[in-house]
Amino acid sequence: MEMSVLWSLALYFLLVCNGVHVEASNHTHRNLQSLPKEQPYRTAYHFQPLKNWMNDPNGPMYYKGVYHLFFQHNPYTPVPGNIAWGHSISYDLVNWVHLEPAISPSEPYDIYGCYSGSTTILPSGKPAILYTGVDLNNGQVQNLAMPKNASDPLLREWVKSPLNPLISPVDDIDRSDFRDPTTAWQGPDKVWRVIIGGRINAVGLAFLYQSKDFVNWTRSNKPLHSSNKTGMWECPDFYPVRINSQNGINNFAQDKFTKHVLKASFKDQDHYILGNYIPQTDNFSIEYDFMETGFDLRYDYGKFYASKTFYDSAKKRRILWGWVAESDTALDAIIKGWAGIQSFPRSIVLSANGRQLVQWPINEIEKLRTNNVSFEGKELKQGSVLEVSGITASQADVEVSFDLPNLSETESIDPNQVDPQQLCSQKGASTNNGTVGPFGLLALASKDLTEQTAVFFRIFKRDGKRVALMCSDQSRSSLREGLGKPIYGAFVNVDPNDRKISLRSLIDHSIIENFGGEGRTCITARVYPKLAINKEAHLYVFNNGTLNVRISKLNAWSMKRAKLVPYQKERK
Repeated sequence: MEMSVLWSLALYFLLVCNGVHVEASNHTHRNLQSLPKEQPYRTAYHFQPLKNWMNDPNGPMYYKGVYHLFFQHNPYTPVPGNIAWGHSISYDLVNWVHLEPAISPSEPYDIYGCYSGSTTILPSGKPAILYTGVDLNNGQVQNLAMPKNASDPLLREWVKSPLNPLISPVDDIDRSDFRDPTTAWQGPDKVWRVIIGGRINAVGLAFLYQSKDFVNWTRSNKPLHSSNKTGMWECPDFYPVRINSQNGINNFAQDKFTKHVLKASFKDQDHYILGNYIPQTDNFSIEYDFMETGFDLRYDYGKFYASKTFYDSAKKRRILWGWVAESDTALDAIIKGWAGIQSFPRSIVLSANGRQLVQWPINEIEKLRTNNVSFEGKELKQGSVLEVSGITASQADVEVSFDLPNLSETESIDPNQVDPQQLCSQKGASTNNGTVGPFGLLALASKDLTEQTAVFFRIFKRDGKRVALMCSDQSRSSLREGLGKPIYGAFVNVDPNDRKISLRSLIDHSIIENFGGEGRTCITARVYPKLAINKEAHLYVFNNGTLNVRISKLNAWSMKRAKLVPYQKERK
């Protein structure tokens, strides 16, 4: 029996035992009957609700053997508004059960929306939600919700605290820019800490609050960190990472083997910095600040925002979720009946040199792989375009490693020209004037290459060292008008002595997630081909550099569709 069938049966019995009514699998199709029949852009294995609007991931956690994902959700229409906390559960982070919203606007302190926040597991083992509500005066306040029945592993019902709001903006805090509390942590004094994103004038910052009982919170004298280069901080995240370890940790204690990550969402990107946190004093000393030249660290250099991590205690890893917004229009969303998807869950660890984070799709994705195609040792001459046939190119997982030629002939670039996105725009995929590159993949391409999304590398010299530029070019992704078709770019931190470079791409109808240099640089794109849809999509490997590039090894798989089981109220 296929694993997917076993999973469905196990899920069915587990849900029934917990009092959830689940109808036959064709109920999913009945739930989608209100959507247009043609859905070429709906994803197959990325998380999204059955219909309507979704944005930020909220409060992901592992609780009593179940993975929970909450998310910003409009249950009624595919555009922003009426924001509630959507709620879905999974046993493998691949296949999902959609439950009813966990919390919805209902009280004076959240009547205009239950906005982003986080979950925290308390010492009692119970989870708690801290979230931002928009009150009757359009002010942003922080609220608490607890499960009605903590013994229910599905956590289907939540109760808002009668003491809400717990934290309100006062003094110099802008009431319209004060939101998104993080997962809280306890210091050695057993006092809880939480940070909230905000700004004072043009300075973005993480307000730090403390509490002995998780209900009465006091603002600290200084923020955890601030910057005058960023503007407002949204969806902050703060967590420890282990040096020289592939495991995640959840211990905020200070030692020589631990660094701390502070992430802030601003200017449509998720930026992060590394530093050392001293819990006794709440001092966070950073290595490099946000937006410093040469150290512009981001989770993803493409379409990826408002992300949230959580510690998976079952597998001792930290997992990252990110909202991947649409690049089409609100009218397109209304026609489709939905908008917004989540990135595929990524494991996140500190790199071996300790200078950045490394991301990779969680291993559970491999259960969806089928129809493998592989080859190695193929030489790509200038102008080569090699089709990867035998897979479903619109729904695929591709890993390719390239051997690089002698670097003595590599082009030089101006050391002051450090804007990789501009460099990608100037030196695109189709130009033949490069030496080592452009080379890479043409994804979601039409047979005649009229439509294509190029994901590629170019290798340069800068200050006597090799520099790898990674680009994602959506400018030819669709013949449709009125779409966002940006070109993204970032440098990849590569070992100067390494003669290989790798690329992994998750292709899923309207999203392409790219992991360069074994996850050191990530670029995600949304595309909406007119021709290259479903079975008409093709995948190619190409080289337009003057020097030959060798495919060391390529593996590609078609991907099966993940299962979505809609929640049904119990029959009476």
